[in-house]
Amino acid sequence: MSTSAADARASATLQAVTWLRVALIPLIMALILAGPNHDNAYVAGAILFAIAAVTDFFDGFLARRWAQTSAFGTFLDTTADKLLVSGALFALVAVDRASPWIAMVIVGREILILGLKGAAAIAGRLVMPSFWGKAKANVQFLAIALAIVRLPDPIGPLHLDEYVMLLAAALTIYSAIEYVVRFRSVVTSAP
Repeated sequence: MSTSAADARASATLQAVTWLRVALIPLIMALILAGPNHDNAYVAGAILFAIAAVTDFFDGFLARRWAQTSAFGTFLDTTADKLLVSGALFALVAVDRASPWIAMVIVGREILILGLKGAAAIAGRLVMPSFWGKAKANVQFLAIALAIVRLPDPIGPLHLDEYVMLLAAALTIYSAIEYVVRFRSVVTSAP
């Protein structure tokens, strides 16, 4: 098989994994929303959310291993992550398993960073993920998964998922500040 055929197959595989993540979002949301009436729906939703979250790691790992990075692939992967987190959070807010304020902080940060990445792209610069951005994403995934399956007994005043969600919100704010500081010249430069 030629290198270009192998590259095409690798690229198609990576896109399929990312599109799978996008396709799972409505199903995950539906299961979370059904959870108050069907306890097993929360478990199924958490399992599908975990699978979707793992595909984020999986396609990133394979993209680097197969040297298959592209502007479209990066855009699609980033968008899929943001849709997954936002969709799950909206559903969790609807069933009172996530704070609307924390959801607003997380979704607001994602919109801010998408805008920053767009401004950077216009300026010919690429915004690469930082350590804090990756840490934020991992803690968000963990917090959302824990909120979906919520352990029945609180630990002090909050449930375990609520503590992790507070940590996710703190990392979300910190990573937003880090990105804005790192790329402030893109935002403040004259046209």
